[in-house]
Amino acid sequence: MKKKLVLGATVAAVLTAGTFGAVSASASAPAAAPAAAVKADAKNKNTFDSTHLTIEAATKAAQATLDAAKKENQRVSVAVVDRNGNTILTMRGDGAGPQSYEAAEKKAFTAVSWNAPTSELAKRLTNAPTLKDIPGTLFLGGGAPVTAKGAPIAGIGVAGAPSGDLDEKFAQAGVASLAK
Repeated sequence: MKKKLVLGATVAAVLTAGTFGAVSASASAPAAAPAAAVKADAKNKNTFDSTHLTIEAATKAAQATLDAAKKENQRVSVAVVDRNGNTILTMRGDGAGPQSYEAAEKKAFTAVSWNAPTSELAKRLTNAPTLKDIPGTLFLGGGAPVTAKGAPIAGIGVAGAPSGDLDEKFAQAGVASLAK
């Protein structure tokens, strides 16, 4: 029994030391340097600058949108997405319907994707009906692009008012607030 206990303790000590050594060796080994570093800067045209809304600007636009809707007793949700269609923020106004949240995001995404108000894009469906099949899009009035130097940098989407025209009017109020 004594031999088994000593043997077991010895095996445990050897395994522990081996594991510790392996972990220490892998933790201290320097990471391999990349084979060839690519210089990424604007001078060699590997990168480009783009403009994005700050969270403060997105919040300002969303609040202006909700304020415009509230003045007309409308309960809406508003979404602001960046140039890539990623949601910066979404605000659901008091009393807005549950469907309005997702619809606002999709309208914002659609507006920034085509750099056009979604009411204009909805008109294009007669000539290109399969546009509506693109995932994440919603071709109903209520989305407005935000531009800088003629390029889209964000989209504002509104949903929940009785018509897309009203939704879009409120989205445009959000866009206009950014010019102030």
